[in-house]
Amino acid sequence: MILIDPHRKRNVGWTRLFRLMLLFILAGIPLLSVWNESAHAAETPSEGSVYVIPVQQTVQTGLASFLDRALSEAEEAKASLVVLDIDTPGGSLTSAEEIGGRIRNANVPTIAFVSGKAASAGAYIALNAGDIAMAPGTTIGAAMIVDLSGNAVENPKLVSFWSEQMAAAAELNGRDPAIAVKMVDPNRVLELKELGETNGKGQILSLSAEKAFKVGYADSLAKTVEEVIAWKGLSDRAVVDLNPSFAERVSAFVTSPGIATLLLIIGIAGIAIEMLVPGFGIPGFTGLVAFGLYFFGQSIAGFAGMEAIILFVIGIGLLIAEMFVPSFGILGILGIAALIFGITMGAYDTGNALQSLGIAVLIAAILVVVFAYVFRRRGIWNRFILREQLTADKGYVPQLSRVKWIGQEGISISVLRPSGIAEIAGERIDVITSGEYVDKGKPIRVLSVDGTRILVKEI
Repeated sequence: MILIDPHRKRNVGWTRLFRLMLLFILAGIPLLSVWNESAHAAETPSEGSVYVIPVQQTVQTGLASFLDRALSEAEEAKASLVVLDIDTPGGSLTSAEEIGGRIRNANVPTIAFVSGKAASAGAYIALNAGDIAMAPGTTIGAAMIVDLSGNAVENPKLVSFWSEQMAAAAELNGRDPAIAVKMVDPNRVLELKELGETNGKGQILSLSAEKAFKVGYADSLAKTVEEVIAWKGLSDRAVVDLNPSFAERVSAFVTSPGIATLLLIIGIAGIAIEMLVPGFGIPGFTGLVAFGLYFFGQSIAGFAGMEAIILFVIGIGLLIAEMFVPSFGILGILGIAALIFGITMGAYDTGNALQSLGIAVLIAAILVVVFAYVFRRRGIWNRFILREQLTADKGYVPQLSRVKWIGQEGISISVLRPSGIAEIAGERIDVITSGEYVDKGKPIRVLSVDGTRILVKEI
């Protein structure tokens, strides 16, 4: 019997592989244009200029990268002064340590101008500058360690370590270290003789501009950056305002812990959905863009090198190959390992990256399961299950119509296990049951005809 299949399907495996790779390339094109923008630094002004660098965002890896770049430009230009315009609620202690060390080791004079608040990690950054000037109504201090929920961390080792870090920064320029410690540890008792105050247990110290000036934590009070420059006797110098480039602003946003985890969730879910539920394209493209933003931010921040990106791309390629090349799971395992190493290598802290990756995998798995259930009829698993019925309305036409057998009765002339031979109306024909065993010589009835298959049941 000859069957005509009008819906012959071509092999789409390698087509999907190339399409995903093309999506990855397309997703990287807009990022490369942004990358090129950040690669072109401004022309270096004349020597002796005053550089003004804003520190007006959460203290995290993106800010550390920007400040390193800005201070390097000021050093190359042999600036006469760098003014750090500080207004920050604080942030990561790890990033604050990195920034503080960079300021201490700068080859140009630095001054911290607190134009808003220098809280928590911001206070540590200010203490590492050569001088501190504060605007009226501003504050410095409140450097207690808190978790992501804003709750105080009472780990004695962490509190002791950060207290010593603050004290060491204060001593750099002859400031009272006990005041810096009280900004961190609420269990200390501090008597401020200059103010006639005692800061008891359970309180975290935060100083206004006027109080900071009285206790020696502010060297000058100034309303504007121009007044700070005039106080240093450099009013005749050119002023250069350095601001984060567009790429650095994007990097600062995408490297923040919450956004980085969100990008991993979108990336993992998008790629998984695209591979398991083919035919959309949008999830795969979205996932690749999310991963592209993740590595772009980490790269601009100075953490993700080309080796991390290449390793990640290899991992994606291995996972895609696993869908079409029989490897008994070897390609999949290697692909997952390459993805994990690529993502963690491209992060500032491996432990935090693994934690974010674990959270992302769990949430992405839930999203993939929900999406796969909703679109279960389109899933890749349908390629391994025979669901098509060989019916005439789909173009499968046998040489001879067998509809006439429906309802007729006959005898099994062989054992049906579940297929065999039966005699119906004097003709020997191939039949099949729904899975039941029918012995030889039993009466049977034809239930239905599906293309070339004649379904029978024992009477």
